Amino acid sequence: MNFKDFKIAIQRQFAIMSQSQLFTVTLNKDDLWKKYLSSFPTGTNPIYKTRTEHDCQCCKQFIRNAGNVVTIQNNKLISIWDIRVDNLSYQIVADVMSEFVKSHQINNVFFHYENHIGTDHNHVLLEDRTQTFEHFHINLPKQYVKPKHQIDSVLGEIRSTKDVFLRSLTEITLESIDTVLDLINQNSLYRGEENKHAVSAFKELKIEFDKAENKDLYCWSVVQTVSPGVSKIRSTAIGTLLVDLSANVDLDIAVRSFESKVAPMNYKRPTSLVTKAMVEKARQTITDLGLSSALERRFAVLEDINVKDVLFADRASRKRLTDVFDEVPIKSNSKKLDKVEEVKIEDFITKILPNITTMEILPENKHMSSFVSLIAPSDMTAKHLFKWDNPFSWSYNGNVADSIKERVKNAGGNVGGEVRISLSWFNHDDLDLHVIEPNGYEIYYGNKGRKSLLGGMLDVDMNVQNLVNDPVENICYETKNKMKSGIYRILVDPFTIRTTENPGFEIEIEINGQVMNLSYDKAIKQRIEVAHIIYDKSTLIGFQVIPLIPETNLSKEIWNVQTNQFQKVSVMMLSPNYWNNQIGNKHYFFMLENCINNTDARGFFNEFLIPELDQHRKVFEIVGNKMKAESVPNQLSGIGFSSTQRNSVLCRVSGTFTRTVKLIF
Repeated sequence: MNFKDFKIAIQRQFAIMSQSQLFTVTLNKDDLWKKYLSSFPTGTNPIYKTRTEHDCQCCKQFIRNAGNVVTIQNNKLISIWDIRVDNLSYQIVADVMSEFVKSHQINNVFFHYENHIGTDHNHVLLEDRTQTFEHFHINLPKQYVKPKHQIDSVLGEIRSTKDVFLRSLTEITLESIDTVLDLINQNSLYRGEENKHAVSAFKELKIEFDKAENKDLYCWSVVQTVSPGVSKIRSTAIGTLLVDLSANVDLDIAVRSFESKVAPMNYKRPTSLVTKAMVEKARQTITDLGLSSALERRFAVLEDINVKDVLFADRASRKRLTDVFDEVPIKSNSKKLDKVEEVKIEDFITKILPNITTMEILPENKHMSSFVSLIAPSDMTAKHLFKWDNPFSWSYNGNVADSIKERVKNAGGNVGGEVRISLSWFNHDDLDLHVIEPNGYEIYYGNKGRKSLLGGMLDVDMNVQNLVNDPVENICYETKNKMKSGIYRILVDPFTIRTTENPGFEIEIEINGQVMNLSYDKAIKQRIEVAHIIYDKSTLIGFQVIPLIPETNLSKEIWNVQTNQFQKVSVMMLSPNYWNNQIGNKHYFFMLENCINNTDARGFFNEFLIPELDQHRKVFEIVGNKMKAESVPNQLSGIGFSSTQRNSVLCRVSGTFTRTVKLIF
């Protein structure tokens, strides 16, 4: 057996491999050495003195340090053992070692602290002669040699970069990349042009990555040739936008989050966030599904509705429905019940509703966001756009004139939490909203934008410098899960008084959809406590609001309807998703006589749409907002209540009995 031929073959293989990037695989060095010794066929590793001939300390040192070295060619591993030798025994050893090494994953790039590995040869003095022994040995190109004390830190940085790179390529989608490039090209992204090169370069790598059979090998093969701005793109500001879009975050929200990191406070986006490519894809899907005419929407009227889709209609409304409404026999000697009793809505529908001829409800100021309109397609023969088997949708009031909630929303505040406390006033004063939590922590302008341990955060603070006449401030708890039982004290502080005009303020407290409005109509001269929210996790209700200033009870007009006055109900119905199906949340609609939504209503919402349109949700979020129904007379509008939110309304009915009940939702 000529070991020198084996050795030279390994050296030549390493010389070829070293022209590319070298790596090591995850292998225990002792396991590698044991595999080498055990791979020799029986009888080919004879005993030399006290050990087998190839159990050599010089070769052991080489194999432990270089036996797991590999490179990558055509997205496949190549090892130093991928050689051809004439000797069958050594070829068997090489093949076994090659298979063993390549069955493991790459751990990192290869570096060594000396310019060679192994001992080329040595001489042993025997009794009658000097014998030369050949050993595995290679000389290292200088790019693979580093000081021993630097190797660990260099390898740690390379490994970290590769892991981030792999995660970026795995999580970020081509769709999100194309969306960002479209936004940059149409100048819809602040400082987008600065990121165009990195995003474009990452796109090319993403395409190659998706095609690669072994994605981990692909990352190792290119990561050191890529600039840090590309390999670590996930950790950059533009990367957070790509990640958000890949995770199906709404386009507007994702871009707003990106701009909050890179744009100045007064930056305003110049163009729409709907890209041409996204619109074309959505348009093609709508065309393929035959839904083009279903997008045009209008306010529904009584003539659109079938009798089977309503729970109640007064005498005048019955004649306008699209079917004959069976007359319910009513006793003429009706009795009057003055006592107001609480009735659950389902009990009201089954036990009271069948025996009444008229119905009135009492909208309160707290119900202003509950006003709702029924929306129909302009083309009643169009295919159904929604998950249920009828063409109707609904739109709750989201743009009440002078609505505190809407003003907070427009100022960038969170109005979607389970607990919201908002302050509103109408002059250039700088009033400050404070909440003192049960643990003593005070939420105020000094810690704006930082969540407390209990989950509360002030996110809007106005009239500090840029003065407006309709300022608001807002403190929101997204969820009650972190909130601690106890008293949450709400205070208002007159930080800077600049005028005597329009003194006072309003406080709006919304808890799980229930709204309470408090008002203070005098000039505020010192810090005052306006309300307590008492939270008790052990009770079913949980929250109790104790007002310390007057609750607003003045009647307000909304949609041609006065609050705090009984209004006639023309039709009562369930939401369209519960007419023949039970899809999503159930709503109870009380359509009021002469109730006119004088604003354009949104035609549909993404959660209504059929699953085939889910892939275009970012487009339809904006299209739905643009495809609004124009206000018309005789529309079906009124008040709606969701089955998922606690609420109540006073209802006065007549028929077999005349009574006033408090409906509980």
